[in-house]
Amino acid sequence: MELAAVLVNTFVITQARGRPAERPDDDAARLAAVAEAAGPGHGQVPADAAALAAVAAELHPAFTADPGAVAGLNAMLVRHGAVPCLYGDPPMLGFHARDAAPVDAWAASTGTALAMVIGVGQGLRLRSCEAAGCDLVFYDVTRNASRRFCGLSCQNRAKATAYRARRRA
Repeated sequence: MELAAVLVNTFVITQARGRPAERPDDDAARLAAVAEAAGPGHGQVPADAAALAAVAAELHPAFTADPGAVAGLNAMLVRHGAVPCLYGDPPMLGFHARDAAPVDAWAASTGTALAMVIGVGQGLRLRSCEAAGCDLVFYDVTRNASRRFCGLSCQNRAKATAYRARRRA
């Protein structure tokens, strides 16, 4: 789930925390940023930034409650060959063929994660920040699924804006 959010936030989002999203200009720097944010355990970082950006664009509707998100995820899972597979030592469960290209592996794994969340009735936990000027996405892990903002800075901005609006009224 976190990897899916990292991909969308790195390649798709245009506004973050009330400002234009800051992203590296060249593909190598974007891939390095994704690798750093993803952390270890996600396998080899794909070398094709354009293909990874296309995957991120396909994942984005799931975080925005787009009615076409389910059909899009289903098509993506088929296209990237999402199948359960044990790999590594010790064995880990993945959702891509053993010999899949890195982009296909990441697409299948992140797409399957989103499909599983939606499939068990927790799709409301896939969220986009509600603060004005912020489109960052996240997976809400709070107990009662009440998180509305990507972080404390957006929450504070939204509360200050609401306070000022109440004071004017």
